[in-house]
Amino acid sequence: MKYVSTRGLADTLSFEEVTLTGLARDGGLYMPASLPKMSFDDIRALRGLPYAEAAFRVIRPFVEGSLTDAELKAMLDETYGDTFRHASTAPLNQIGANDWLLELFHGPTLAFKDFALQLLGRFFDHFTARQGKRLTILGATSGDTGSAAIEAVRACENVSIFMLHPKGRVSEVQRRQMTTILAPNVVNIAVEGTFDDCQALVKAAFNDHAFRDEVSLGAVNSINWARVMAQIVYYFTAAVSLGAPERPVSFSVPTGNFGDIFAGYIARGMGLPIERLVIATNANDILARTLKTGSYAMGDVHATISPSMDIQISSNFERLMFDLAGRDGAAVRAYMDTFAANRSFSFAPAEYAALKDLFSAARVDDKETSATMQAVYKASGYVADPHTAVGIRAAEVCLPATGTPRVTLSTAHPAKFGAAVKAAVGVDPVLPAHLADLLGREERYQTLPNDLNALKALMRAGGRS
Repeated sequence: MKYVSTRGLADTLSFEEVTLTGLARDGGLYMPASLPKMSFDDIRALRGLPYAEAAFRVIRPFVEGSLTDAELKAMLDETYGDTFRHASTAPLNQIGANDWLLELFHGPTLAFKDFALQLLGRFFDHFTARQGKRLTILGATSGDTGSAAIEAVRACENVSIFMLHPKGRVSEVQRRQMTTILAPNVVNIAVEGTFDDCQALVKAAFNDHAFRDEVSLGAVNSINWARVMAQIVYYFTAAVSLGAPERPVSFSVPTGNFGDIFAGYIARGMGLPIERLVIATNANDILARTLKTGSYAMGDVHATISPSMDIQISSNFERLMFDLAGRDGAAVRAYMDTFAANRSFSFAPAEYAALKDLFSAARVDDKETSATMQAVYKASGYVADPHTAVGIRAAEVCLPATGTPRVTLSTAHPAKFGAAVKAAVGVDPVLPAHLADLLGREERYQTLPNDLNALKALMRAGGRS
Protein backbone atom coordinates (compact mmCIF):
# COMPACT_ATOMS: atom_id res chain seq x y z
CA MET A 1 0.00 0.00 0.00
CA LYS A 2 1.30 3.44 -0.99
CA TYR A 3 0.21 6.82 0.36
CA VAL A 4 -0.10 10.21 -1.34
CA SER A 5 -0.40 13.74 0.02
CA THR A 6 -3.61 15.72 -0.26
CA ARG A 7 -1.59 18.62 -1.69
CA GLY A 8 0.07 16.54 -4.39
CA LEU A 9 3.70 17.65 -4.02
CA ALA A 10 5.18 15.31 -1.37
CA ASP A 11 6.80 11.95 -2.01
CA THR A 12 4.66 8.82 -2.14
CA LEU A 13 5.39 6.79 1.00
CA SER A 14 4.83 3.36 2.54
CA PHE A 15 2.69 2.82 5.63
CA GLU A 16 5.82 2.66 7.82
CA GLU A 17 7.09 5.96 6.41
CA VAL A 18 3.70 7.65 6.74
CA THR A 19 3.34 6.53 10.35
CA LEU A 20 6.71 7.98 11.35
CA THR A 21 6.30 11.11 9.20
CA GLY A 22 2.83 12.32 10.23
CA LEU A 23 2.29 15.49 8.21
CA ALA A 24 3.44 15.46 4.59
CA ARG A 25 6.34 17.75 3.74
CA ASP A 26 4.14 19.83 1.43
CA GLY A 27 1.83 20.57 4.38
CA GLY A 28 -0.77 18.04 3.29
CA LEU A 29 -2.16 14.92 4.91
CA TYR A 30 -1.50 11.41 3.68
CA MET A 31 -4.19 9.25 2.11
CA PRO A 32 -4.10 5.74 0.64
CA ALA A 33 -3.31 5.88 -3.07
CA SER A 34 -6.30 3.57 -3.56
CA LEU A 35 -8.95 2.32 -1.16
CA PRO A 36 -9.16 -1.43 -0.44
CA LYS A 37 -12.59 -2.98 -0.82
CA MET A 38 -14.41 -5.55 1.31
CA SER A 39 -17.01 -7.73 -0.38
CA PHE A 40 -20.45 -8.60 0.95
CA ASP A 41 -19.06 -11.96 2.11
CA ASP A 42 -15.95 -10.35 3.65
CA ILE A 43 -18.13 -8.07 5.77
CA ARG A 44 -20.55 -10.80 6.78
CA ALA A 45 -17.59 -12.96 7.87
CA LEU A 46 -16.72 -10.38 10.55
CA ARG A 47 -19.75 -11.40 12.63
CA GLY A 48 -18.91 -12.87 15.98
CA LEU A 49 -15.15 -12.40 15.62
CA PRO A 50 -13.07 -11.10 18.52
CA TYR A 51 -12.35 -7.41 18.02
CA ALA A 52 -8.64 -8.00 17.34
CA GLU A 53 -9.41 -10.49 14.57
CA ALA A 54 -11.92 -8.14 12.95
CA ALA A 55 -9.31 -5.39 13.16
CA PHE A 56 -6.77 -7.62 11.43
CA ARG A 57 -9.08 -8.22 8.49
CA VAL A 58 -9.99 -4.54 8.09
CA ILE A 59 -6.51 -3.07 8.65
CA ARG A 60 -4.34 -5.64 6.86
CA PRO A 61 -4.52 -4.07 3.35
CA PHE A 62 -3.46 -0.66 4.68
CA VAL A 63 -0.17 -1.94 6.17
CA GLU A 64 0.80 -4.24 3.31
CA GLY A 65 4.52 -4.10 2.67
CA SER A 66 5.34 -2.64 6.09
CA LEU A 67 4.19 -5.36 8.52
CA THR A 68 3.90 -9.12 8.21
CA ASP A 69 0.63 -10.78 9.14
CA ALA A 70 2.28 -12.19 12.25
CA GLU A 71 3.61 -8.78 13.33
CA LEU A 72 0.24 -7.08 12.81
CA LYS A 73 -1.69 -9.84 14.59
CA ALA A 74 0.63 -9.68 17.59
CA MET A 75 0.18 -5.91 17.89
CA LEU A 76 -3.60 -6.12 17.57
CA ASP A 77 -3.89 -8.95 20.09
CA GLU A 78 -1.78 -7.01 22.56
CA THR A 79 -3.67 -3.76 21.99
CA TYR A 80 -7.24 -4.99 22.12
CA GLY A 81 -6.75 -8.07 24.25
CA ASP A 82 -4.93 -6.50 27.18
CA THR A 83 -5.78 -2.82 27.49
CA PHE A 84 -9.58 -2.58 27.17
CA ARG A 85 -11.84 -3.30 30.13
CA HIS A 86 -14.91 -4.63 28.30
CA ALA A 87 -15.07 -8.12 26.83
CA SER A 88 -16.56 -6.73 23.61
CA THR A 89 -13.95 -3.94 23.40
CA ALA A 90 -16.46 -1.66 21.62
CA PRO A 91 -19.90 -2.72 22.93
CA LEU A 92 -23.27 -1.50 21.69
CA ASN A 93 -25.78 -0.30 24.28
CA GLN A 94 -29.41 0.13 23.22
CA ILE A 95 -31.07 3.26 24.63
CA GLY A 96 -34.23 3.33 22.51
CA ALA A 97 -36.31 1.35 20.05
CA ASN A 98 -34.02 2.29 17.17
CA ASP A 99 -31.09 3.93 18.96
CA TRP A 100 -27.78 2.48 20.05
CA LEU A 101 -24.65 3.88 21.62
CA LEU A 102 -21.31 2.52 20.48
CA GLU A 103 -19.29 2.73 23.69
CA LEU A 104 -15.71 3.65 22.85
CA PHE A 105 -14.50 4.58 26.33
CA HIS A 106 -13.40 1.25 27.80
CA GLY A 107 -9.70 1.82 27.13
CA PRO A 108 -7.10 3.01 29.65
CA THR A 109 -7.86 6.75 29.32
CA LEU A 110 -11.67 6.43 28.96
CA ALA A 111 -11.98 7.92 25.47
CA PHE A 112 -12.26 6.70 21.88
CA LYS A 113 -8.72 7.93 21.16
CA ASP A 114 -7.39 4.80 22.90
CA PHE A 115 -8.50 2.62 19.97
CA ALA A 116 -5.99 4.27 17.65
CA LEU A 117 -3.31 5.52 20.00
CA GLN A 118 -2.70 2.27 21.86
CA LEU A 119 -2.01 0.71 18.46
CA LEU A 120 0.00 3.70 17.21
CA GLY A 121 2.36 3.42 20.18
CA ARG A 122 3.11 -0.16 19.18
CA PHE A 123 3.72 0.92 15.59
CA PHE A 124 6.16 3.56 16.84
CA ASP A 125 8.03 1.05 19.00
CA HIS A 126 8.28 -1.47 16.18
CA PHE A 127 9.32 0.91 13.41
CA THR A 128 11.82 2.95 15.46
CA ALA A 129 13.49 -0.23 16.70
CA ARG A 130 13.70 -1.59 13.16
CA GLN A 131 15.21 1.65 11.87
CA GLY A 132 17.42 2.28 14.91
CA LYS A 133 16.13 5.82 15.36
CA ARG A 134 14.54 8.04 17.97
CA LEU A 135 11.29 9.93 17.45
CA THR A 136 10.11 13.16 19.04
CA ILE A 137 6.33 13.33 19.12
CA LEU A 138 4.66 16.73 19.07
CA GLY A 139 0.91 16.77 19.56
CA ALA A 140 -1.98 19.05 20.40
CA THR A 141 -5.07 18.08 22.35
CA SER A 142 -8.48 19.52 23.07
CA GLY A 143 -8.62 17.04 25.96
CA ASP A 144 -8.64 13.35 25.06
CA THR A 145 -5.87 12.86 22.49
CA GLY A 146 -3.22 14.01 24.94
CA SER A 147 -3.87 11.48 27.69
CA ALA A 148 -4.38 8.65 25.19
CA ALA A 149 -1.15 9.49 23.35
CA ILE A 150 0.87 9.83 26.54
CA GLU A 151 -0.48 6.54 27.87
CA ALA A 152 0.42 4.89 24.56
CA VAL A 153 4.06 6.02 24.41
CA ARG A 154 5.04 6.49 28.07
CA ALA A 155 6.93 3.17 28.00
CA CYS A 156 8.31 3.44 24.45
CA GLU A 157 12.08 3.12 24.43
CA ASN A 158 12.78 5.36 21.44
CA VAL A 159 10.04 7.99 21.72
CA SER A 160 9.72 11.30 23.58
CA ILE A 161 6.43 13.20 23.59
CA PHE A 162 5.63 16.91 23.91
CA MET A 163 1.89 17.42 24.32
CA LEU A 164 0.22 20.84 24.05
CA HIS A 165 -3.15 21.60 25.62
CA PRO A 166 -5.01 24.95 25.79
CA LYS A 167 -4.55 26.31 29.29
CA GLY A 168 -7.79 26.28 31.27
CA ARG A 169 -9.82 24.83 28.39
CA VAL A 170 -9.82 21.11 29.22
CA SER A 171 -11.61 19.42 32.10
CA GLU A 172 -9.71 18.76 35.32
CA VAL A 173 -9.84 15.01 34.76
CA GLN A 174 -8.56 15.41 31.20
CA ARG A 175 -5.70 17.63 32.37
CA ARG A 176 -4.69 15.38 35.22
CA GLN A 177 -4.74 12.28 33.03
CA MET A 178 -1.89 13.97 31.14
CA THR A 179 -0.04 15.91 33.78
CA THR A 180 0.18 13.14 36.39
CA ILE A 181 2.23 10.93 34.05
CA LEU A 182 5.72 11.66 35.36
CA ALA A 183 7.67 9.45 32.95
CA PRO A 184 10.94 11.06 31.80
CA ASN A 185 9.95 10.93 28.11
CA VAL A 186 6.72 12.92 28.69
CA VAL A 187 6.54 16.73 28.60
CA ASN A 188 3.15 18.40 29.12
CA ILE A 189 2.71 22.00 28.01
CA ALA A 190 -0.21 24.34 28.76
CA VAL A 191 -0.42 26.88 25.93
CA GLU A 192 -1.90 30.31 26.57
CA GLY A 193 -4.50 30.06 23.80
CA THR A 194 -7.10 27.79 22.22
CA PHE A 195 -6.85 24.29 20.79
CA ASP A 196 -6.65 25.82 17.32
CA ASP A 197 -3.59 27.75 18.51
CA CYS A 198 -2.04 24.51 19.77
CA GLN A 199 -2.80 22.76 16.50
CA ALA A 200 -1.33 25.66 14.52
CA LEU A 201 1.91 25.42 16.53
CA VAL A 202 2.17 21.72 15.72
CA LYS A 203 1.66 22.30 12.00
CA ALA A 204 4.11 25.21 11.99
CA ALA A 205 6.78 23.05 13.65
CA PHE A 206 6.24 20.32 11.06
CA ASN A 207 6.43 22.83 8.22
CA ASP A 208 9.82 24.09 9.49
CA HIS A 209 11.68 21.29 7.75
CA ALA A 210 15.07 22.08 9.27
CA PHE A 211 13.65 21.89 12.80
CA ARG A 212 11.57 18.86 11.89
CA ASP A 213 14.66 16.98 10.78
CA GLU A 214 16.77 18.27 13.67
CA VAL A 215 14.52 16.73 16.33
CA SER A 216 13.02 13.86 14.25
CA LEU A 217 9.40 15.01 14.59
CA GLY A 218 6.52 12.56 14.53
CA ALA A 219 2.77 13.06 15.01
CA VAL A 220 0.05 11.49 17.16
CA ASN A 221 -2.77 13.81 16.14
CA SER A 222 -5.15 12.51 13.53
CA ILE A 223 -3.05 14.18 10.86
CA ASN A 224 -1.26 10.81 11.22
CA TRP A 225 -3.05 8.38 8.89
CA ALA A 226 -2.58 5.45 11.30
CA ARG A 227 -4.98 7.19 13.71
CA VAL A 228 -7.80 7.30 11.18
CA MET A 229 -7.07 3.76 9.96
CA ALA A 230 -7.48 2.20 13.40
CA GLN A 231 -10.84 3.91 13.92
CA ILE A 232 -12.34 2.38 10.77
CA VAL A 233 -12.65 -0.97 12.53
CA TYR A 234 -15.40 -0.15 15.02
CA TYR A 235 -17.73 1.04 12.28
CA PHE A 236 -17.51 -2.45 10.80
CA THR A 237 -17.95 -4.30 14.10
CA ALA A 238 -20.95 -2.16 15.11
CA ALA A 239 -22.64 -2.44 11.73
CA VAL A 240 -22.31 -6.23 11.46
CA SER A 241 -23.70 -6.56 14.99
CA LEU A 242 -26.82 -4.75 13.77
CA GLY A 243 -27.31 -6.77 10.60
CA ALA A 244 -24.84 -5.47 8.03
CA PRO A 245 -24.19 -6.16 5.24
CA GLU A 246 -27.81 -7.31 4.77
CA ARG A 247 -29.11 -3.99 6.12
CA PRO A 248 -27.59 -0.51 6.30
CA VAL A 249 -26.75 1.42 9.47
CA SER A 250 -26.47 5.17 10.10
CA PHE A 251 -23.95 6.78 12.45
CA SER A 252 -23.98 10.07 14.34
CA VAL A 253 -20.48 11.18 15.29
CA PRO A 254 -19.56 13.94 17.77
CA THR A 255 -16.65 15.57 16.00
CA GLY A 256 -14.35 18.56 16.11
CA ASN A 257 -11.29 17.65 14.05
CA PHE A 258 -13.26 15.42 11.61
CA GLY A 259 -11.00 12.38 12.13
CA ASP A 260 -13.50 10.01 13.72
CA ILE A 261 -16.25 10.63 11.20
CA PHE A 262 -13.75 10.50 8.34
CA ALA A 263 -12.96 6.94 9.46
CA GLY A 264 -16.67 6.20 8.90
CA TYR A 265 -16.44 7.74 5.44
CA ILE A 266 -13.53 5.41 4.66
CA ALA A 267 -15.48 2.41 5.99
CA ARG A 268 -18.32 3.28 3.64
CA GLY A 269 -15.85 3.62 0.77
CA MET A 270 -14.54 0.14 1.56
CA GLY A 271 -18.04 -1.29 1.10
CA LEU A 272 -19.77 -1.02 4.49
CA PRO A 273 -23.46 -0.15 3.91
CA ILE A 274 -23.65 3.12 5.85
CA GLU A 275 -26.83 4.94 4.90
CA ARG A 276 -25.98 8.26 6.52
CA LEU A 277 -23.12 9.86 8.42
CA VAL A 278 -24.13 12.71 10.73
CA ILE A 279 -21.61 15.38 11.71
CA ALA A 280 -22.55 16.34 15.28
CA THR A 281 -21.04 19.64 16.41
CA ASN A 282 -21.41 21.86 19.44
CA ALA A 283 -21.49 25.68 19.23
CA ASN A 284 -18.15 25.50 17.40
CA ASP A 285 -20.07 24.64 14.29
CA ILE A 286 -17.77 25.26 11.32
CA LEU A 287 -18.65 21.86 9.86
CA ALA A 288 -22.42 22.24 10.29
CA ARG A 289 -22.24 25.71 8.72
CA THR A 290 -20.25 24.28 5.80
CA LEU A 291 -22.97 21.71 5.13
CA LYS A 292 -25.60 24.46 5.28
CA THR A 293 -23.86 27.10 3.14
CA GLY A 294 -21.09 25.48 1.11
CA SER A 295 -18.59 27.90 2.68
CA TYR A 296 -15.87 26.65 5.05
CA ALA A 297 -15.48 29.74 7.23
CA MET A 298 -13.57 29.95 10.50
CA GLY A 299 -15.27 31.59 13.47
CA ASP A 300 -14.20 32.27 17.04
CA VAL A 301 -13.71 29.36 19.42
CA HIS A 302 -16.40 29.17 22.13
CA ALA A 303 -15.87 27.33 25.43
CA THR A 304 -18.58 24.69 25.91
CA ILE A 305 -19.45 21.78 28.20
CA SER A 306 -18.19 19.46 25.43
CA PRO A 307 -14.64 20.89 25.28
CA SER A 308 -13.05 18.19 23.13
CA MET A 309 -15.05 19.64 20.24
CA ASP A 310 -14.13 23.28 20.84
CA ILE A 311 -12.39 23.53 17.48
CA GLN A 312 -12.81 25.83 14.48
CA ILE A 313 -10.21 24.33 12.11
CA SER A 314 -10.95 20.67 11.41
CA SER A 315 -7.67 19.28 10.10
CA ASN A 316 -9.02 16.03 8.68
CA PHE A 317 -11.56 17.88 6.57
CA GLU A 318 -8.70 18.37 4.10
CA ARG A 319 -8.73 14.63 3.43
CA LEU A 320 -12.38 14.83 2.42
CA MET A 321 -11.69 17.92 0.31
CA PHE A 322 -9.07 15.88 -1.58
CA ASP A 323 -11.66 13.29 -2.55
CA LEU A 324 -14.35 15.87 -3.32
CA ALA A 325 -11.88 17.59 -5.66
CA GLY A 326 -11.23 14.38 -7.58
CA ARG A 327 -7.92 13.84 -5.75
CA ASP A 328 -6.52 16.97 -7.36
CA GLY A 329 -3.72 18.24 -5.10
CA ALA A 330 -3.54 21.58 -6.90
CA ALA A 331 -7.23 22.21 -6.15
CA VAL A 332 -6.69 21.42 -2.47
CA ARG A 333 -3.67 23.75 -2.35
CA ALA A 334 -5.76 26.52 -3.86
CA TYR A 335 -8.53 26.02 -1.31
CA MET A 336 -6.09 25.95 1.61
CA ASP A 337 -4.23 29.05 0.35
CA THR A 338 -7.55 30.89 0.13
CA PHE A 339 -8.46 29.73 3.63
CA ALA A 340 -5.10 30.87 5.02
CA ALA A 341 -5.56 34.31 3.48
CA ASN A 342 -9.27 34.86 4.11
CA ARG A 343 -10.20 32.41 6.91
CA SER A 344 -12.75 30.93 4.51
CA PHE A 345 -13.34 29.43 1.08
CA SER A 346 -16.38 28.25 -0.88
CA PHE A 347 -16.73 24.88 -2.57
CA ALA A 348 -17.40 24.57 -6.28
CA PRO A 349 -21.08 23.67 -6.84
CA ALA A 350 -20.42 20.03 -7.81
CA GLU A 351 -18.21 19.48 -4.77
CA TYR A 352 -20.78 21.06 -2.44
CA ALA A 353 -23.51 18.84 -3.89
CA ALA A 354 -21.33 15.77 -3.33
CA LEU A 355 -20.64 16.85 0.27
CA LYS A 356 -24.37 17.10 1.01
CA ASP A 357 -24.95 13.70 -0.54
CA LEU A 358 -22.37 12.15 1.79
CA PHE A 359 -23.19 13.79 5.13
CA SER A 360 -25.81 15.47 7.27
CA ALA A 361 -24.93 17.84 10.12
CA ALA A 362 -26.43 19.47 13.19
CA ARG A 363 -25.33 22.09 15.70
CA VAL A 364 -26.17 21.32 19.34
CA ASP A 365 -25.58 24.07 21.90
CA ASP A 366 -24.97 23.62 25.62
CA LYS A 367 -28.65 24.03 26.55
CA GLU A 368 -29.67 21.28 24.11
CA THR A 369 -26.76 19.12 25.25
CA SER A 370 -27.85 19.27 28.89
CA ALA A 371 -31.49 18.69 27.95
CA THR A 372 -30.49 15.61 25.93
CA MET A 373 -28.46 14.23 28.84
CA GLN A 374 -31.53 14.69 31.06
CA ALA A 375 -33.91 13.09 28.57
CA VAL A 376 -31.69 10.06 28.01
CA TYR A 377 -31.22 9.56 31.74
CA LYS A 378 -34.95 9.87 32.42
CA ALA A 379 -35.90 7.46 29.62
CA SER A 380 -33.25 4.77 30.11
CA GLY A 381 -31.20 5.50 33.21
CA TYR A 382 -28.14 5.91 30.99
CA VAL A 383 -25.59 8.56 31.97
CA ALA A 384 -24.08 10.04 28.81
CA ASP A 385 -21.17 12.43 28.68
CA PRO A 386 -21.75 15.81 26.97
CA HIS A 387 -20.06 14.83 23.68
CA THR A 388 -22.20 11.71 23.40
CA ALA A 389 -25.28 13.82 24.10
CA VAL A 390 -24.36 16.11 21.20
CA GLY A 391 -24.27 13.02 18.98
CA ILE A 392 -27.60 11.70 20.27
CA ARG A 393 -29.36 15.00 19.65
CA ALA A 394 -27.85 15.33 16.16
CA ALA A 395 -29.13 11.84 15.33
CA GLU A 396 -32.62 12.88 16.42
CA VAL A 397 -32.46 15.98 14.23
CA CYS A 398 -30.97 14.40 11.11
CA LEU A 399 -32.15 10.79 11.00
CA PRO A 400 -35.63 9.16 10.89
CA ALA A 401 -36.78 7.70 14.21
CA THR A 402 -37.63 4.34 12.63
CA GLY A 403 -36.11 2.17 9.95
CA THR A 404 -32.34 2.16 9.61
CA PRO A 405 -30.64 1.72 13.02
CA ARG A 406 -29.21 4.95 14.47
CA VAL A 407 -25.84 4.47 16.16
CA THR A 408 -24.25 7.34 18.09
CA LEU A 409 -20.57 7.08 18.89
CA SER A 410 -20.17 7.43 22.66
CA THR A 411 -16.71 8.92 22.70
CA ALA A 412 -15.90 9.44 26.38
CA HIS A 413 -16.70 8.14 29.87
CA PRO A 414 -19.04 10.53 31.76
CA ALA A 415 -16.60 10.80 34.68
CA LYS A 416 -14.22 12.74 32.44
CA PHE A 417 -16.79 15.56 32.51
CA GLY A 418 -18.24 15.03 35.95
CA ALA A 419 -19.24 18.63 36.62
CA ALA A 420 -21.29 18.92 33.42
CA VAL A 421 -22.91 15.53 34.01
CA LYS A 422 -23.82 16.32 37.60
CA ALA A 423 -25.25 19.70 36.62
CA ALA A 424 -27.43 18.07 33.96
CA VAL A 425 -28.68 14.87 35.60
CA GLY A 426 -27.76 15.15 39.29
CA VAL A 427 -25.44 12.14 39.15
CA ASP A 428 -21.78 12.37 40.12
CA PRO A 429 -20.11 9.78 37.84
CA VAL A 430 -17.31 7.77 39.40
CA LEU A 431 -13.95 7.15 37.80
CA PRO A 432 -13.00 3.48 37.28
CA ALA A 433 -10.79 1.89 39.93
CA HIS A 434 -7.53 2.37 38.01
CA LEU A 435 -8.10 6.15 38.08
CA ALA A 436 -9.83 6.46 41.46
CA ASP A 437 -6.95 8.42 43.02
CA LEU A 438 -6.33 10.63 39.96
CA LEU A 439 -7.31 13.91 41.59
CA GLY A 440 -4.75 13.39 44.33
CA ARG A 441 -1.77 12.51 42.14
CA GLU A 442 1.22 14.81 41.66
CA GLU A 443 1.07 16.95 38.51
CA ARG A 444 3.90 18.16 36.29
CA TYR A 445 3.51 20.55 33.35
CA GLN A 446 4.85 23.82 31.98
CA THR A 447 3.09 26.92 30.68
CA LEU A 448 4.15 28.56 27.42
CA PRO A 449 2.87 31.53 25.41
CA ASN A 450 1.38 30.89 21.99
CA ASP A 451 4.80 31.27 20.40
CA LEU A 452 6.56 28.85 18.04
CA ASN A 453 10.06 29.98 18.98
CA ALA A 454 9.39 29.38 22.68
CA LEU A 455 8.11 25.91 21.87
CA LYS A 456 11.11 25.05 19.70
CA ALA A 457 13.52 26.28 22.37
CA LEU A 458 11.86 24.06 24.97
CA MET A 459 11.98 21.05 22.68
CA ARG A 460 15.63 21.61 21.84
CA ALA A 461 16.31 21.69 25.58
CA GLY A 462 14.63 18.31 25.99
CA GLY A 463 11.71 19.80 27.91
CA ARG A 464 13.85 21.59 30.49
CA SER A 465 12.86 25.26 30.65
